[in-house]
Amino acid sequence: MIRLAYDKGTILVYCNVRVPGSVWDTRAGAYRAPAYLYKDIRAYGESSGFTFRDDVLDLVPCPELKMRTVLRDYQERAVSAWDRAGRWGVVVLPTGAGKTHVAMKAISMANPAIVVVPTLDLLAQWKARLEDEFGIDVGVYSGDEHSLGPVTVATYDTAYIRAAELGNRFLLAVFDEVHHLPSTGYSTIAEMFACPARLGLTATYEREDGRHSELPRLVGGKVFEKSVESLKGVHLAPFDLKRIYVRLTPDEEAQYQKDMEIYKNYLKENHIILRTPRDFERLVMRSGRDRHAREAILARHRARAIALNSSSKLEALADVLRKHAGDKVLIFTEHNELVYRISRQFLIPFITYKTGGEERSRNLAEFKAGNYRALVTSKVLDEGVDVPDASVGIILSGSGSRREFVQRLGRILRKNGDKKAVLYEIISGSTSEVKTSYRRHRGVDK
Repeated sequence: MIRLAYDKGTILVYCNVRVPGSVWDTRAGAYRAPAYLYKDIRAYGESSGFTFRDDVLDLVPCPELKMRTVLRDYQERAVSAWDRAGRWGVVVLPTGAGKTHVAMKAISMANPAIVVVPTLDLLAQWKARLEDEFGIDVGVYSGDEHSLGPVTVATYDTAYIRAAELGNRFLLAVFDEVHHLPSTGYSTIAEMFACPARLGLTATYEREDGRHSELPRLVGGKVFEKSVESLKGVHLAPFDLKRIYVRLTPDEEAQYQKDMEIYKNYLKENHIILRTPRDFERLVMRSGRDRHAREAILARHRARAIALNSSSKLEALADVLRKHAGDKVLIFTEHNELVYRISRQFLIPFITYKTGGEERSRNLAEFKAGNYRALVTSKVLDEGVDVPDASVGIILSGSGSRREFVQRLGRILRKNGDKKAVLYEIISGSTSEVKTSYRRHRGVDK
């Protein structure tokens, strides 16, 4: 006979036969395995003909949960694909395509459930939607609030700290914005959870550092995916992508070329070829002991700042704002400095990570009501904030991340009547920003 028990994020296996993934713990007098292997350990024991005493799960009491919302056809297919995959896996859908509804259907099938989210804004949104859909009091694990419910929403930070106590209380774990999960530290959440059912949600499965390769182990591989292109015009607004190229001013051009020359010369003289983000990380590490490497990186940073924040971009921005005087517009930048500059010059309210919660809520509410026709932000609205409907997006600067680009595009794609969305990129021509733009378009261009 095999007895299974949960102990602080691990499974204790009391038996005379070592199960896969376990090691002998002399002090416990049992084999010990990470909690995420619970489902596999049970399957192994059952297939081997062992009898069981399973004391692992201590589930939160949960009433029957019935979903009132009728899913779209592709959402139904996503849930079916997850179910067929053994209720493990990641669903990839664009921002605005209803990933929350997919999760709520899964929750109605496997509960009690915990939903793990990256931000407090998302926590509040999930709590409100779950309570409205199921008519229950939803638990919260965040900061100083620790209340269990039949469905509980937790931030990644709090789930990481409390994983040992939460790990055996739920049948289903939903990881929203699941691309965060493979990060160092956060992966521990999945490892310490015994939940036999898991669902990951994201608009972009791949990570720049390649750590998405950990997702099949932690939550399951990709089981369903729909692209922005496949949903536009029916479930998402049709859209256009437009690039506007501007020239650096003579002074900006001279300084840009000078700084890039310093950077490129260092790479050439030291026979360094940068092919991946990891290669650049090695260069940064090298700068800690090599003064010339540090000077090269600082020169690259100055050149990039010139390209991203060129004053010529503001002239192009003015033209786009005039063209869309009657539309709701979201303006995205890489750096806060440019956010404040745009806000002052065009009298546009802003949201950055420094913006207080009350001011942020007020600005979003005024934008939603139509009292503000534009908002300018850095990376705060890329993810984890319920942004009111807009039809025009303007990227003045950003990284080469496809995830960032897809998330910014998704902010303007919520369908509203016959609306047609347009996303502009204002790019400094003849700079590295041109390649950055094409890199982030991967899989999105028509």
